[in-house]
Amino acid sequence: MKLLEGKVALITGAARGIGKAIALKYASEGADIAFTDLVINEAAQETVKELEAFGVKVGAYASNAADFEATQTVVEQIVADFGRIDILVNNAGITKDGLVMRMSEGQWDAVIAVNMKSAFNFLHAVVPVMARQKGGSIINMASIAGQTGNPGQVNYSASKAGLIAMAKSVAKEMGPRGIRANSIAPGYVITEMTEVLPQAVKDEFIKLIPLKRGATVEEVANVALFLGSDLSSYVTGQVIAVNGGMYC
Repeated sequence: MKLLEGKVALITGAARGIGKAIALKYASEGADIAFTDLVINEAAQETVKELEAFGVKVGAYASNAADFEATQTVVEQIVADFGRIDILVNNAGITKDGLVMRMSEGQWDAVIAVNMKSAFNFLHAVVPVMARQKGGSIINMASIAGQTGNPGQVNYSASKAGLIAMAKSVAKEMGPRGIRANSIAPGYVITEMTEVLPQAVKDEFIKLIPLKRGATVEEVANVALFLGSDLSSYVTGQVIAVNGGMYC
């Protein structure tokens, strides 16, 4: 039997990158997939086709994760379409970098809204569903920046640290209802976004990593599979770092 057979996973911001890799991994293990993105464009439709190839039910939903009411509406629609939600992956995120003394209020607000408030919005909507089911797994996609800080990313680092604290709090609140909550903190991951960085910048990252390479999105997805499945049935309130030893 596949690890996620009979389960429904909701993944935010899953049209590409790490979110897409998690969706593909979950689908390969038998989970039905509902995913959200700001718009369901051609790339998102291609993701739907890739997921459906595993023989699972798939739904793509256009939604602004930072909008509280829109999130409530989309979660209600997903529950109507799929009947339940067993796994929530809060993956939606953006960056708007700048040194703190030059960072605009708009840059701060946008990153906090998309990276952290969106997670609250989905937690608020999904936790009652999981409570009625008497179980569920929540995964917040954090970052090494939320553990160590990062120059030029005070907004991003704060948002990712907030995701870690939110998962720990939910783990304590909802443990009696059988709901687990954990975070994944990737380091340098090879994605479309990082591949466009200057080679000199990538080389500097590699110097800091004991394993001397970046992570693949599949390696991050493997940890998400562990946390989403019953293999981690006694793991909650934890942060699992996927950083090649960059921060221990």
